[in-house]
Amino acid sequence: MRYILLAVLTCILSACGGNTKRNVGGPDTIALASCPTFNTDTCMKYIQEQCNFGPRVTGSKESDQCRQYLVEQFLRLGASVEEQPCNVTIWDGTVLQACNIIAKVNPENADRILFCAHWDSRPWADNDEDEKNHRKPILAANDGASGVAMMMELCRLLQQKPVKVGVDFVCFDAEDMGTPQWAETEESTSHTWCLGSKFWAEKSRENNYCARYGILLDMVGGRGSVFPAEKVSQEYAQPIVSLVWRLANQIGYGHYFPLNKEGGFLMDDHVNVNRYARVPCIDIVPNFTDGPSSFGPTWHTVNDTPENIDPNVLEAVGQTLTQIIYNEEL
Repeated sequence: MRYILLAVLTCILSACGGNTKRNVGGPDTIALASCPTFNTDTCMKYIQEQCNFGPRVTGSKESDQCRQYLVEQFLRLGASVEEQPCNVTIWDGTVLQACNIIAKVNPENADRILFCAHWDSRPWADNDEDEKNHRKPILAANDGASGVAMMMELCRLLQQKPVKVGVDFVCFDAEDMGTPQWAETEESTSHTWCLGSKFWAEKSRENNYCARYGILLDMVGGRGSVFPAEKVSQEYAQPIVSLVWRLANQIGYGHYFPLNKEGGFLMDDHVNVNRYARVPCIDIVPNFTDGPSSFGPTWHTVNDTPENIDPNVLEAVGQTLTQIIYNEEL
């Protein structure tokens, strides 16, 4: 993912999106449904198990092994699973076989909410402080595995305490195949990112897929992470931003979800979900105000490892999302 320069974004959303049963306007306290506790130990286990395959670069042997693992795990956790293979053309013209993974809870219910994250690893540590690492793949514990692991834990909780609403967990491939920094020119390269989500979103639009809203999870476990509201999310889905950030503050995670700060305009998978699938989707993504990158010190470096994941960050995001899901039953 990367930041993009946008003054104004416009989008015509379909009638099936943008609805939630929760009151998101005004200062009133949000009613809280009973919900289970998000287990950070289990989430950490899912992160480590993905990383055990090594870097999951799109089209690689390790990617195929991890794909099989994710399918098996979501099935074990009670979801129905669909694999969505696609060919993607990356920045240098190479065509790769990619695969999105779609796990559905309560697939028979047309009333749905969407969670998504990318599961692939960046092929190049092109933001590493050591230039010798710039062509090495990253392990992607945070930038990939953390969001997928969080969805797996949410799926486990839904098996433990079922809900009536339909819930989709979509793992996007080929998000991080964008043009490496060492190959960039002055020409915009934003179209080289988020390739799997573009394919999923276009197919979803063709198939008349509907969801109340979507929440993208990107790098949701890095040490020191804070999640100001990202601006594309506010342009497309302000009511959902308001709901998530207000609820996080109400249940004690205001430090991680500041109400008085904003992120930038970000080219990430949620842009495709909004533009093509026409589902209002927000991005929970960190913004660092100091250090080598606004995405944190391990972003696109060889240091994106499980040792640099903070369980407290996972808890803040994971428990907030757990509450969001079960509140939809009120």
